[in-house]
Amino acid sequence: MFLRWMVRGDNRGVDFGLWKKISPSQLSCPLDLHSGNVARKLGLLTRNQNDAKALAELDAQLRLMDPVDPVKYDFALFGLGVFEKF
Repeated sequence: MFLRWMVRGDNRGVDFGLWKKISPSQLSCPLDLHSGNVARKLGLLTRNQNDAKALAELDAQLRLMDPVDPVKYDFALFGLGVFEKF
């Protein structure tokens, strides 16, 4: 999460974008219980465990949707799991 905040920039002040030498395309989406479960329900992840292999699989899927900024989907995956009980 710290890398996301420091690398990505936005107009709402959530992500600061202070570190310019790292591209958002190099970041991985944080994989936790909620984002993993939602990713599985959406067909973005087939692996049952939340481990490094699952993260690589999720990264590959998110990069297909947006190779420039695949981490932008982080809050949606997490939020659907936590707040919406998806």
